[in-house]
Amino acid sequence: MRKPARSALTMIVTICVLFFSLPVSALDRVIMEPEVFVANAFSNKPLVKTIWLTKNVESQVMTILGHAPTQLRQRYWSDGVKTLWILEEIGKEDLITAGFIVMDGKIDQAKVLVYRESRGMEIKYPAFLNQFKGLSNTSDNRLEHSVDGISGATLSVHAMERMARLALYYDQLSKAK
Repeated sequence: MRKPARSALTMIVTICVLFFSLPVSALDRVIMEPEVFVANAFSNKPLVKTIWLTKNVESQVMTILGHAPTQLRQRYWSDGVKTLWILEEIGKEDLITAGFIVMDGKIDQAKVLVYRESRGMEIKYPAFLNQFKGLSNTSDNRLEHSVDGISGATLSVHAMERMARLALYYDQLSKAK
């Protein structure tokens, strides 16, 4: 009589061990690999360029994000007409990886590439992302128009807005080089 209880307990423990031993990346929802996003954006893959986060740049990035940046430099791709930025920002608890293409100081395309949150996945849909098309920053690095939120995904929406503002700011810096 004890054998079924023991085998059930063994099975539950085994399942728990397997679940918690999965790497975090196994829980990521990869919508599009960043390399594919870059390849789709350019007919000939341009060289990777870099913006170094000097004290002045870091200060402005802190204002945009609301926290210190996690890196010392930002990589981007440019063919002279458009720039492409792959950025990461915390939604509620986990990173969201998004790609932005900027042309003439305006967002041409926004795409969620990797989503790691348990909620708010609706930000990956075109109905939400199309709101970013044509947006530019004001002189104080705010989006010129507000973006409609998604019920239950407020923090993910805010993360996308911050990344959009950052992509536009970085685009301005890349043109000033």
